[in-house]
Amino acid sequence: MTEAAASEHVEFVLPGVKCAGCIAKIENGLRPLSGVHRARVNFTTRRVAIDHAPELTPDALRRAIADIGFDAEPIAAAAPALEDRESKALLRALAVAGFGAMNVMLLSVSVWSGAGGATRDLFHWLSALIAMPTIAYAGRPFFKSAWAALRRRRANMDVPISIGVLLATALSLFETIEGGPHAYFDGAVALLFFLLVGR
Repeated sequence: MTEAAASEHVEFVLPGVKCAGCIAKIENGLRPLSGVHRARVNFTTRRVAIDHAPELTPDALRRAIADIGFDAEPIAAAAPALEDRESKALLRALAVAGFGAMNVMLLSVSVWSGAGGATRDLFHWLSALIAMPTIAYAGRPFFKSAWAALRRRRANMDVPISIGVLLATALSLFETIEGGPHAYFDGAVALLFFLLVGR
């Protein structure tokens, strides 16, 4: 019996796939597994298609994917619910980030125009009051993904994004508390907005 004739096919939804590095990790992690004939990840649909030997069960494949560092759900059970839930969460985060970015940018215009002293400090504090909850809410998709990756001792593109946003926010808050001339709340919130548009 040939390998093709003995193959079975299974597909899983992979909600944690965020970049080309994730695809490479999954495909390269599954190929050496005994009984796996072919493994291909589709980034657009966030699915993996696996051709495998009959003795390799879907549960064993799910465990293998989990060992690589990703959650995998059967398509029939997970696809519509997961995609709908994730789309709604991203849309809410995008709306919050857009609202926050517009307002923080508006406040930043006065600082860019040369406002100083108490006026500049007031606008920095107002920016902080808008930006901090915005970043906490709109950044959740990135922070959760980065934390999940770090817990599994791996990195994905959300790790540097989260580090950058948190560092910019922390530095801006420090500058605001110290009465410094620069704060970067506008950059952090706008970055989240454009990243969410891309996602």
